Amino acid sequence: MAITAADIRREVKEKNVTFLRLMFTDILGTMKNVEIPATDEQLDKVLSNKAMFDGSSIEGFVRINESDMYLYPDLNTWTVFPWGDENGAVAGLICDIYTAEGEPFAGDPRGNLKKALRHMESLGYKSFNLGPEPEFFLFKMDEFGNPTTEVNDKGGYFDLAPTDLADNTRREIVNVLTKMGFEVEASHHEVAIGQHEIDFKYADVLTACDKIQLFKLVVKTIARKHGLYATFMAKPKFGINGSGMHCNMSLFGSDGKNAFFDSQDPKGMQLSEVAYQFLGGLVKHAYSYTAIMNPTVNSYKRLVPGYEAPVYIAWAGRNRSPLIRVPASRGVSTRLELRSVDPTANPYLALAVLLESGLDGIENKIEAPAPVESNIYVMTVEERKEAGIADLPSTLHNALKALQEDEVVKAALGNHIYTSFLEAKRIEWSSYAAFVSQWEVDNYLDLY
Repeated sequence: MAITAADIRREVKEKNVTFLRLMFTDILGTMKNVEIPATDEQLDKVLSNKAMFDGSSIEGFVRINESDMYLYPDLNTWTVFPWGDENGAVAGLICDIYTAEGEPFAGDPRGNLKKALRHMESLGYKSFNLGPEPEFFLFKMDEFGNPTTEVNDKGGYFDLAPTDLADNTRREIVNVLTKMGFEVEASHHEVAIGQHEIDFKYADVLTACDKIQLFKLVVKTIARKHGLYATFMAKPKFGINGSGMHCNMSLFGSDGKNAFFDSQDPKGMQLSEVAYQFLGGLVKHAYSYTAIMNPTVNSYKRLVPGYEAPVYIAWAGRNRSPLIRVPASRGVSTRLELRSVDPTANPYLALAVLLESGLDGIENKIEAPAPVESNIYVMTVEERKEAGIADLPSTLHNALKALQEDEVVKAALGNHIYTSFLEAKRIEWSSYAAFVSQWEVDNYLDLY
């Protein structure tokens, strides 16, 4: 049921909302906000799409001479945060960004995802659903309140308290999310010490991406309340598993049925021709879209053999070593799981690219390769080559080179976002490449 302006005005009064956060996401995936007092005058301005901000101060947005931008709130994202103080409650709205001329801003990641959804609808599909599985680490903070990489527990996969000392933190995160309307399906300790995962129910992709951004905000806020620091960095510690954000994707037709399911599949996997074609598109563009799924220098420290993260471009059923997996559930739950994405990815950009890659498979009837059900991690280089299994890019530098070669992925981003993203990431790589690390000093100083 859609939320109306009248609903928002009523809740502001009933819940003593004194401040309103107008939230949006920049090209690098960082959530930004403009906070305003929730007075009648300011609410009128917000609800009539008249709230403005300076776009020139945001990474990759606009130049100083074209800085005035408007925030158009999506009323269905209205959230009253379950925390506040004696000054009252704080609420939030996620916004789309428009230019001073009243046009959707080409550099808005959320608006860019809407563009991909319009393409999907033009092909006769009703909905693209996402079930994300974001992982994060909880670290101790030092005496000055700065984050360390010291974990506060010795727990492992699905371990139960008292081994998992962060149990109370995770439980409060779940309670807060539930109050905010999330349907949390699972909450558990992950494989690595200090690592956690909270899964929430799938939703249409726009809603799911909004929830990913809100989820990160909640996790970081509640962790700090407990004296911990939450990070979604892909690989914060050497020698243990990094954090991923597996993306479970499904496509629904205008008839409301899962377009990926076919009980009469002659290949015996109960997948439709549409599913195989979508899968073909995901596989074809995988090497090129990795820069978007894994957008930091650190992301590639996770994508190495031996830590359960996918390294090889292939797909399978229950086998967890390839890039893409088809979980066992069928019928309405039939889905494709991309395992390479990490939580530093901008969800709006990542899912726009994945949707357009899959639609390219459908439109051009791209044939999916044969599934690989053997453990790729134990295959030799020759065996992988014989099976047609390529490696993912090994560095951000290589991933950026591949991104520049793929017209489908570039078009999925749009020229403004593609150009700004590429420029920012080239600077990041150059800075990293010039930095002398402690590893280099330890290994070369005495030797040479």
